[in-house]
Amino acid sequence: MAKEIIRLLRADEIECRISVIRENGLSLLLYKDARVDQRILDETFGVFGWKRTHQCIDGNLYCTVEVYDKDTGIWVAKQDVGTTGYAEKEKSQASDSFKRACFNWGIGRELYSAPFIWIPSVNTTIRQNKDKLYCNDHFSVASIGYNKDREISSLVIVNVSNKDQVVYELKEKTVNSQKTYNTSLSGEQMQSLEKELQRTGVGIDAVCDRYKIENPAEMPDDIYKRVMKALAKTKSKAA
Repeated sequence: MAKEIIRLLRADEIECRISVIRENGLSLLLYKDARVDQRILDETFGVFGWKRTHQCIDGNLYCTVEVYDKDTGIWVAKQDVGTTGYAEKEKSQASDSFKRACFNWGIGRELYSAPFIWIPSVNTTIRQNKDKLYCNDHFSVASIGYNKDREISSLVIVNVSNKDQVVYELKEKTVNSQKTYNTSLSGEQMQSLEKELQRTGVGIDAVCDRYKIENPAEMPDDIYKRVMKALAKTKSKAA
């Protein structure tokens, strides 16, 4: 089993989900679904070489994914807990815990290296219903590339609803300078920020207004750290 290498995700296995919508654009998150995990487990370890089980611990649903090690003759397990979706609570937790357990095995772990993906409003259709902004456009990953460290190094996203218009492109980085500057959030940083915004009830608009940011993509590291520090001191919305 030690020789088995989890392959990287193909473009057609990655989906895009709208994360934050503002009047001047929206952000996207990249994710995989459980069917991708099942397929890669089958490819890597064989259809009889892995198994999954679920158990409830303190009201939370956990998933354990076990892989059979032919060298030792034992099953090796990795476990994680799921979060609850807005609908079909049990099904949502089961699927999420399975996907998280598969992340522990390395399936799709490269998605943690995704850049912050901002789509300007000129490349999408943002509508408003009363005080709520929404977008019905569907986005898709047209191509993706990785570096030797299994990190995303190139990425092209298209707006399927607008004749596959290219709306985001990350080009392969070239090393031609000794100095590099981080001028935008990574996908992992954005997820951490969103969790804090949800916990506190603070809106992304309020953050951008407070720190004079036109859009989240322009938030540098020092501002991000200040925002996260301020949010950490803010009480939870439910409190």
